Amino acid sequence: MKAFVTGGTGFIGSHLVDRLLKNQNDHISCLVRSKAKWLHDKDITLVKGNLQDLPALKEGMKNADIIYHVAGLVKAPEQEPFDKANVEATENILRLAMKLNVPKLVILSSLAACGPSFKRPLTEDDPLMPVTMYGESKKRMEEMVARVADDRISVTIIRPPAVYGPREDQIFSVFRMASWRFFPIIGDGNSTRVSLIHVSDLVDGILLAAAGNKPGVETFFISSEEQYTWNEIKAATQKVFGHKLHTIKVKPRFVEQVGTLAEKAASLIGSYPVINRDKAKELGMQWTCSVDKAKSQLGFRQKTGLDDGINQTITWYKRHHWL
Repeated sequence: MKAFVTGGTGFIGSHLVDRLLKNQNDHISCLVRSKAKWLHDKDITLVKGNLQDLPALKEGMKNADIIYHVAGLVKAPEQEPFDKANVEATENILRLAMKLNVPKLVILSSLAACGPSFKRPLTEDDPLMPVTMYGESKKRMEEMVARVADDRISVTIIRPPAVYGPREDQIFSVFRMASWRFFPIIGDGNSTRVSLIHVSDLVDGILLAAAGNKPGVETFFISSEEQYTWNEIKAATQKVFGHKLHTIKVKPRFVEQVGTLAEKAASLIGSYPVINRDKAKELGMQWTCSVDKAKSQLGFRQKTGLDDGINQTITWYKRHHWL
């Protein structure tokens, strides 16, 4: 079996590649833009190129049995870069896959495509109502896939919520603050709930989805079975560090101002911050989704609870001197 992976140098993609190697797939090819990062010295074929490089994509897909499209852009100051990376690039991959008769494509989307939840966790039948540019690009990507894909290929779209675990470098900022004995919480910490997924559980879900070859497009949330309050996340984090964490309470109406200030400060050093205006729109809202469809149709089960997952994550950060 031959698998082609985009985004293999990133957080989620590298864990997927590790699992594919552990499962002893016959051959794995990964699209690599520059540095191999987490793929260094692994028994895979590196295909040099980016998501807009059609010859490189074609080379990687040649004789592939399955494509895992994990790559994507998660932060940018404007809509256009999101659409180019998340919509146009996915269309390139989908059209090439159909042209080359690749039977299976698994695409990583996001809960952000659906927007926040309110009275109940979202299901796959709910309308897509994103609140950020990133979420809008994922919505447009999903709409494009539904329009372009035909019965020559089986496409599964995976929508995870926030993903955490070893190698993650965005939620990491919360754990870094915790190492300084502080924990930021928007609101009271109890009224807002969030779905989370440990990266190992997400990879489980991706591989379960990859096993199906029914023509057409199918969509699944792969998420925790429980929804957590920020106070529960704080308690699990405090338990690992073994010292009291002082809560920094942030009023929801101040969050976007913080994102604006972070962008201005980061512009002075030529980088785009993790906390930005777009991301700030998500913070303070409720982000929950139901995993019932994945449980019933894929046999998915969450294996990593919150306490264990945060323990694994922080232990990895410490071992690799991130904290």
